[in-house]
Amino acid sequence: MYVPLLDLKEQFLTIKEEVMAALEQVLETCEFILEPNVSAFEQEIAEYLGVKHAIGVGNGTDALVLILDALGIGPGDEVITTPYTFFATAECVSRLGAKPVFVEIDPITLTIDPKKLEQAITTRTKAVIPVHIFGRVIVVSKIMAIAQRHGLFVVEDAGQSMGADVDEKKLGTFEDVSVFSFLPAKNLGAYGNGGLIVTNDDALAERVQMFRAHGSKARNHNEIMGYNSRLDEIQAGVLDLNSRI
Repeated sequence: MYVPLLDLKEQFLTIKEEVMAALEQVLETCEFILEPNVSAFEQEIAEYLGVKHAIGVGNGTDALVLILDALGIGPGDEVITTPYTFFATAECVSRLGAKPVFVEIDPITLTIDPKKLEQAITTRTKAVIPVHIFGRVIVVSKIMAIAQRHGLFVVEDAGQSMGADVDEKKLGTFEDVSVFSFLPAKNLGAYGNGGLIVTNDDALAERVQMFRAHGSKARNHNEIMGYNSRLDEIQAGVLDLNSRI
């Protein structure tokens, strides 16, 4: 008997009525972007994770680009990460003109080996992006200690780790800031693209919120160069339903 690794249709059928009702509500109100569903989902996921700010964006790749840009990463900078991850991790660094620097993985955690991390740090290093992968957990405390000694930002890529925890503390809440992806195949998935940035830093959260909406705090009042990367109402509604399964 063939058993698929992932059966999104079967999952959909368990909440079909609720999904169709949520879709109908969005279509009837014509509130499509950054409206009640997004606000409610952001608040609920922030409470679940135990953080101050959860900011919905267009996808997980955008989440990395926006947060690296918000941290001031750019040409001439280096960002240390793992080679054993999806292409987007390094792509986002290169997109901003910075240089991705790869550190060999630990064979147990399958992510950056803390013992080799410090050797890769130079005067150009500005940040570290460790990636939780395949349910394996980063040795967060060791990476944070090294980063703090050298004054580096740590961006926790927890795209595959929503709901996982270490000592009752949720992954995605250990570092300066973290990102999540809501690709349909992820453990919390949308029915399309979606991403999330999580932080306890008020100023950083405000800057990311501006970045996702063309650099604006108020509609049509653009203060800085930004992006167009906003979680839409339909995906937020689906994520809310999927999070309850």
